[in-house]
Amino acid sequence: MSEEPQTSAQLPPSSEIQSYSLTATTENWFTYPVRAHPNHTDYSGVVWHGTYLAWMEEARVECLRSIGIDFADLVALGCDLPVVELSLRYHRPIRMGMSAIVKTRMAEMEGVRINWDYRIQSLDGEELYLTGLVTLVAVDREKGKILRQLPSTVKDALVKLST
Repeated sequence: MSEEPQTSAQLPPSSEIQSYSLTATTENWFTYPVRAHPNHTDYSGVVWHGTYLAWMEEARVECLRSIGIDFADLVALGCDLPVVELSLRYHRPIRMGMSAIVKTRMAEMEGVRINWDYRIQSLDGEELYLTGLVTLVAVDREKGKILRQLPSTVKDALVKLST
């Protein structure tokens, strides 16, 4: 089997195969370094698909923390931001021992829905491993119902990502 170089032109990012397109409100990506340890991989040493989701969530939580939104504080406010929609495109595998960068940015905020873009790539940016879109929605933790609006402290902090 010959190995053909894959680029995002040959395999479009998942945003191009969605029924809607997200327009990033900022070009600023939050970066989060990761390394593929043995517990992240399957029996063949390839990173297991669920590991990418964990890395994406870690990057998103750290991005929110960087703008003053600590997830523990959200919980204390009675708010949760569960994933309600997820789309991933795996471009190339990451293998045990490899390092990568998870890049994330808030793509759009529509009421209580918050859309995030993701790219997982090599440290030098030459290899693209994964692209993804995630939609979160604000939920009242006690009632288990979608909030009518984001808590003002959360909304005000998220505005920082769009500037």
